[in-house]
Amino acid sequence: MIAHVVLFRLRPNLSESARTALAAAFETALEEIPTIRRARVGTRVVHGRPYEQLMSADYPYAAILEFDDVTGLKAYLEHQAHAHLASRFFDTFEGALMYDFDLQDGAAGLTSLR
Repeated sequence: MIAHVVLFRLRPNLSESARTALAAAFETALEEIPTIRRARVGTRVVHGRPYEQLMSADYPYAAILEFDDVTGLKAYLEHQAHAHLASRFFDTFEGALMYDFDLQDGAAGLTSLR
């Protein structure tokens, strides 16, 4: 499974209408792009662990989209609904990290560490 992981921080002065437009563009992409197998979006949880203090940057939002394979990820990235989402996203974020990972379930993924 390929995971497209986006950590991001919105501009602090972002208007409510810009936030709504970003959410609408994301919802459209989720509805229209058939290669997305699963999508999760949420906010960072801070609960007092020491590692939280080690982070050099704060990204209060995360979006994780899952695809069967790289072909599905590429179809998502090339889809017109993603182009619209990306345009909205790049207009609204202050900072972001975007990575793609080939993930395995459970202990099977540990083989990549060896």
